[in-house]
Amino acid sequence: MTSLQKAGLILGITGFLLPFAIPFEGLSFAGHLALSIFLLAAFFWMLEPIPIHATSLLVILLGVVMLSSVGPVFSGMDAAEAMDRYGFKPGNPAAYVGTLANPIIILFLGGFMLADAAVKFNFDKNVTRVMMRPFGTKPKWIMLGLMTVTGVLSAFMSNTATTAMMMTVILPFMASMEKTDRFKVGLALSIPFAANIGGMATPIGSPPNAIVVAASARAGHMISFMEWVSLALPLVILAMLATWWLLYSLNKPDVKEIVLKQTSKWNTSLKAWLFYGIFAFTLVMWVTESLHGISSNYVALIPIAALSMFKVMEAADLRNLPWEVLWLVAGGIAMGIYMDETKLSDWLVSRIEWTTFSGILILAMFALIGLVISNFMSNTVAATLLMPLAITIGATQGADSIANPTLLALMIGLGTSFAMVLPISTPPNAIAMATGVVKTADMAKSGILVGVIGLILMLIFSVLYWNHVV
Repeated sequence: MTSLQKAGLILGITGFLLPFAIPFEGLSFAGHLALSIFLLAAFFWMLEPIPIHATSLLVILLGVVMLSSVGPVFSGMDAAEAMDRYGFKPGNPAAYVGTLANPIIILFLGGFMLADAAVKFNFDKNVTRVMMRPFGTKPKWIMLGLMTVTGVLSAFMSNTATTAMMMTVILPFMASMEKTDRFKVGLALSIPFAANIGGMATPIGSPPNAIVVAASARAGHMISFMEWVSLALPLVILAMLATWWLLYSLNKPDVKEIVLKQTSKWNTSLKAWLFYGIFAFTLVMWVTESLHGISSNYVALIPIAALSMFKVMEAADLRNLPWEVLWLVAGGIAMGIYMDETKLSDWLVSRIEWTTFSGILILAMFALIGLVISNFMSNTVAATLLMPLAITIGATQGADSIANPTLLALMIGLGTSFAMVLPISTPPNAIAMATGVVKTADMAKSGILVGVIGLILMLIFSVLYWNHVV
């Protein structure tokens, strides 16, 4: 363990024990139990004395033990007795464990399977080759083309996997450039920045998106696949263009022409054709959700079943899926349930007189908090910790307030994806640093400016667009 991890272990255990030692006024007994879980999870998620996905599984276990009807605290106590004694109806353990197969988890699993199959059959490389053709050989347009391709792929694939793949496209070219050419820095940064921004475009593009959808659903508004795209895509396009202009302006090229060699050929095997068909059919079903009425969560079962049934994805492929990301999201969903059921989120929110703040100020505060802390921890963890509070605050603001639960959730989820200041802020940034051409100062300068641009754009969209449709 590092010193930071040891500190996380000590703080997590201390936080877990604190509510048992100190009674907090106005907080129920069950709320104290939920606060114990929350404090432990917060320190463990932030400082990682154990893997963050393991923390999520621990959160689910502690919920079953401490808050459910089968745990030692409430075992043998009927709901009426528990309500009379503690003001809390013991939770259903199946609901807590069921977060591991929450419909949002199924949506992400379907996305992961399609993304992995795309890599398996070189679909991503062929899409890159086709999409780069119209951008010619001028450095300015090449950068825009690379960012466009990265953003499109990242909307359906892991941001990290997309960045790793696109880096292989530009590394040979970067190696051939003069050492002093600043354009190498711009290219190296353009890929992770575009991956992070492009991941906002669809519900399956990035884990914080799934947390937003789950939180909004609990607040009574289920965001469909196309509704998410209609809300996020205009923001993504503007943010992408602004980031492209920024990176090009800060890193002007010494060369006048770039030739990118793309030699990958389309896979024409039977399994590849099956994948193409399943991918296209799934995408059409997601896009036409408003016509057929089947939730995008359940549409995701189509690629899960079909890719397995036709052996497009075999057992070895399934074992390589990023299951830890799904577990992390599941733990966050479970934590939100605990905070809601025990009224812990209500109690935390009541510590501040939120009615004294304007709706736009509340939106800005949560977006800024999410943006800042995501630079120092996983954006998924940041969204997980902030989401229950945001949903509760949104519910107290009133129907006419701009700070409604869905908008607050969007500001947090999308805000965390704009965190790109440090190499530790997001895995794509770390991949860019690994090229050796990017210095921390370069990333920090560009990342801060992109974060500010993103925050301003989100506030503008909230006032002029999102507020009128959600």
